[in-house]
Amino acid sequence: MNDHSPISTGCANSPVLKQRGQREVFCGLTGIIWLHRKMQDAFFLVVGSRTCAHLLQSAAGVMIFAEPRFGTAILEEKDLAGLADAHTELDREVARLLSRRPDIKQLFLVGSCPSEVIKLDLARAAERMTQEYAPNVRVLNFSGSGIETTFTQGEDACLASMVPVLPKTDERELLLVGALPDVVEDQAVSLLTEMGVGPIRTLPASRAADQYGIGENTVFALLQPFLGDTHAELERRGARHIPAPFPFGEQGTTAWLRAIALEFGVDEETFERVTAAPRARARKAIDAQAKELRGKSIFFFPDSQLEVPLARFLTTECGMTPLEIGTPYLHAGLVGPDLALIPEGPTISEGQDVDLQLDRAREARADITVCGLGLANPLEAEGLTTKWAIELVFTPVHFYEQAGDLAGLFSRPIRRREVLDL
Repeated sequence: MNDHSPISTGCANSPVLKQRGQREVFCGLTGIIWLHRKMQDAFFLVVGSRTCAHLLQSAAGVMIFAEPRFGTAILEEKDLAGLADAHTELDREVARLLSRRPDIKQLFLVGSCPSEVIKLDLARAAERMTQEYAPNVRVLNFSGSGIETTFTQGEDACLASMVPVLPKTDERELLLVGALPDVVEDQAVSLLTEMGVGPIRTLPASRAADQYGIGENTVFALLQPFLGDTHAELERRGARHIPAPFPFGEQGTTAWLRAIALEFGVDEETFERVTAAPRARARKAIDAQAKELRGKSIFFFPDSQLEVPLARFLTTECGMTPLEIGTPYLHAGLVGPDLALIPEGPTISEGQDVDLQLDRAREARADITVCGLGLANPLEAEGLTTKWAIELVFTPVHFYEQAGDLAGLFSRPIRRREVLDL
């Protein structure tokens, strides 16, 4: 008998509730906290206020005896009023920094506000300094403004700024795009290498000397769903994206690896040999944490842009029911494969009008609500169980060995609520 029933596309074609209004977001400068640890010879000089300096210092928790790879060029009132030559002052601060720190090979000038606010064209300054300090130091710029971006877009802006200056190559290479902890990145590279995939490059690389090229024979796989600008810059250079669900959980990781394996002609027997054991470990670890999650509902406020692939993981691998999946930006070219795996039903929302979304969250009363720090405590006071979205960015959650930890981030708040209700 022939089955002519339509193939389900999940939420891929679901209507999207688009809202524009007041939003609750964390500052885009936050990305520096994980990028400066990943890029060993880079320095991030934030052109901003004392508030920006305090944010980075407190958020990063830098010990007083450490030599951090970020700092702040403080904008005083006279700078903002245009009474001082900000370019001259910035040149002096950069010269002082580079003379003291000869280990710096990449210097990022990071705007904390739009250029019309800080009265300084950092793109022009970066071009001028690149000519002055080349070839020893490469100077780039990007905006980390919380006015313009969500907090994960700081990484996107940083990586996008790096792509145009990478050399051209005709070599066929795989580029893994997105900053992950070294131990997690090593797991991904090890699995792919064991399948025979290669050569493999990463963006960002640990050091500027680990140079690689970009060209029409470059294929790239994204490790994070918030890299829309970097994706566009890579395609502009001729590189080709390998679309796939993001590597969260056993199923997501397997689908991500399989898409790359198919691109490089890896046979099914090799794929199964390499992935069988870690897949089994991941399934076992997820099952141990998912007992509290099955049948539970979840509501996502837009925050990190991880919302869609996380909803896919919690739905297909942990048995949860998403009521609303909110995300700051819905980039179908990036998260489309994940959307297609989420069963129809939840509201898909892009952007935010925080008051209206709070009303929906209160009415839904999901078993767990994922939101930013500013909303979590008030919602907890109203009896809702919450999960901080920012913790999902700072915790290693990608690939097989972290799958159980990812599920645990959601099961623990539910267990805590059950204990408090006893």
